[in-house]
Amino acid sequence: MGLARLAALHGVATVHSPSPGVTVPVPDETVVAVLAALGVDASTDEAVGSELARAESAARSRLLPPTVVVWTTPATPADTDAAGTEDPAGPSAPAAVLPPALPRALADLPPGTVLRVETEQGDTVDWPSLDTPPADGPAPVPGAAPGPQAPAPESRSWPDLPLGVHRLAAVAADGRTAGAVLVVAPHEVPQPPSRTHGFLVQLYSLLSTRSWGMGDLGDLAELATWSGRELGAGFVQINPLHAAVPGDPTDPSPYRPSSRRFPDPVHLRVEAVPEYAYVSGLGTARLDGLLEQAAGLRAAVLDKGALIDRDAVWDLKRQALGIVREVPLGPGRRAAYNHFLAEQGQALEDHATWCALAEVHGSEWHDWPPGLRDPRSAETSRARHELIDRVDFHSWLAWLTDEQLAAAGSAARDAGMAVGVVHDLAVGVHPGGADAWAQRDAFAEGMSVGAPPDAFNAHGQDWGLPPWRPDVLAASGYAPYRGLLRGLLTHAGALRIDHVMGLFRLWWVPAGAEPTRGTYVRYDAEAMLAVLVLEAHRAGAVVVGEDLGTVEPGVREALHRRGVLGTSVLWFERDWEGTGRPLAPESWREDCVATATTHDLPSTAARLTGEHVELRHRLGLLGRPLEQEQHEESAEVADWLGTLTRLGLLPPDGGDEEEQIRAVYRFLLRTPARMVGVWLPDAVGDRRPQNLPGTWDQYPNWRLPVADASGRPMTLEELAAAPRLHGLMGVLRPSVGT
Repeated sequence: MGLARLAALHGVATVHSPSPGVTVPVPDETVVAVLAALGVDASTDEAVGSELARAESAARSRLLPPTVVVWTTPATPADTDAAGTEDPAGPSAPAAVLPPALPRALADLPPGTVLRVETEQGDTVDWPSLDTPPADGPAPVPGAAPGPQAPAPESRSWPDLPLGVHRLAAVAADGRTAGAVLVVAPHEVPQPPSRTHGFLVQLYSLLSTRSWGMGDLGDLAELATWSGRELGAGFVQINPLHAAVPGDPTDPSPYRPSSRRFPDPVHLRVEAVPEYAYVSGLGTARLDGLLEQAAGLRAAVLDKGALIDRDAVWDLKRQALGIVREVPLGPGRRAAYNHFLAEQGQALEDHATWCALAEVHGSEWHDWPPGLRDPRSAETSRARHELIDRVDFHSWLAWLTDEQLAAAGSAARDAGMAVGVVHDLAVGVHPGGADAWAQRDAFAEGMSVGAPPDAFNAHGQDWGLPPWRPDVLAASGYAPYRGLLRGLLTHAGALRIDHVMGLFRLWWVPAGAEPTRGTYVRYDAEAMLAVLVLEAHRAGAVVVGEDLGTVEPGVREALHRRGVLGTSVLWFERDWEGTGRPLAPESWREDCVATATTHDLPSTAARLTGEHVELRHRLGLLGRPLEQEQHEESAEVADWLGTLTRLGLLPPDGGDEEEQIRAVYRFLLRTPARMVGVWLPDAVGDRRPQNLPGTWDQYPNWRLPVADASGRPMTLEELAAAPRLHGLMGVLRPSVGT
């Protein structure tokens, strides 16, 4: 009982429920290992008793939790008119609000406690003495105990607090003091202005005739401009552009990056760097030679069936950028670069230092000389000075990439897109990468994020990504998380969060253990959501959560309250609690991005033809005989096609493949979903998935270009002229603004 109590005090689960009505105990050794990663010794009964006494004493004497959240209440138009406080400064300015309900953390303070707030804007606000009865704060998240109902917020006197992340100090009548981070957040994130549709695409897979062997930010700007102006698209959703861990070969997965904070310069369009035009002399000849080699890489992928080779692409771009860097920056460009360096501060210096050190010592920092494993050591400081030119080179690359990200975002807005570019946030980072090195204290040593066993994977999953420590995040006022979000949202019209359930809890797997022997560790979901809502509000960005798979009860409701859209995929939307048949379109949720497939699932053509089952059979991935899998898959497809026919979306004879795919998207338009996503490969009949979960070298994950129904790669220019694409998009075009 002592171990279970200690675990509960630190948010560590001792049981989990893989399915309704089933409870599985977590092995004691797992609980002990996870607590150790949180800095809690539970190795013996004596240690458990000592740690438990310490934790319970701290809980009794604590005045404030590390982070306190205040949610503002949106004002009605009448309130705004009466107050006259509509601020033209934009989404970063405080909005017109009604007084919020008193957070439970403050309502539980002893009578007579005095509070003082130091705002992030530099002001000091004194809070009147608290003598109100306990009140309920925001709607509870999973795991939180309900409290008594709060009296009407209008009945209290509230200080004038701006939106932001502030410092809160408390002085109790008995002399005790405490400090905390105070997050004042809007009620919800910005919403899409109207019903809109757009493309979902893996950027690397979209090659134009100007690409250097893989899609780049120039291609993204081109896609946004064309689809926005010609097709009425409201957004383009892409894969994470996070910096990868260099390797031999580099892991091509965009979901296991070195850094989520900074993008990968492999996505740069070299010719779009302003200084490129001023290269002269021998540099011009060298660039011409590199351009010729890049054309060869592009032709190999598009004409000869070669896979996308990001290492070969980066080798050419790195050489070309080295030549371009020899051109001095003009005064204006130099000032812009210096401003970027100052704005990014320590985070960029750490990232660039890791990149420079990785060139010398390899990309696994755990294997570096001991002194260099600490980003704040004297040895690292000396190494940074010795490698200052390489540190500056990688900082310069981050600046160039930021500029081209801004250009792509501007292209989307200029094309009239209602949302714009939807960037993607991976769930974690590589343990040997830049973020894990720079923020090593924030990550749980010896732990990996994964998923417990479920109906789709009896062995569970280990994703090889170290989790953030919830205690360190809270103590820092969620500084690493805030910095990450602010960086990603700078040029985003929206942000998709992979495995959004991770804001609430994550499945931690101890090093060397099977994924089945992990456990859930809970995060302060209210604080995580408040920071997310605040940063999205400041950026004016929509937020989409990938909430597929096993979702804890209450999570979708909590996300809905904060305006975070979910993800709904056609093949998963059934009346699971009733008939089991396809869910009627009018029964779908409104607050979602509705789509037919994702990068981890078969394309719609492969699903309709059953080719994805044959692919999995060839690779030995089926858990049952081929005939049984094919029979079940055919029955599911027939069920959906029958539904489409009954709704009048397909002719009685069922139509051909193209007509069936158009019917699938007509169905999505019948739903109330705020955003409808078209998987770009669906528009040209591509059969191949971009990623086949459960494979590594058996299948070319993350290395395939978009192709037509025959498997022939297509350029962006060919896609823009493809009759099949225009036939499908003609179905969606009338939906604009409806």
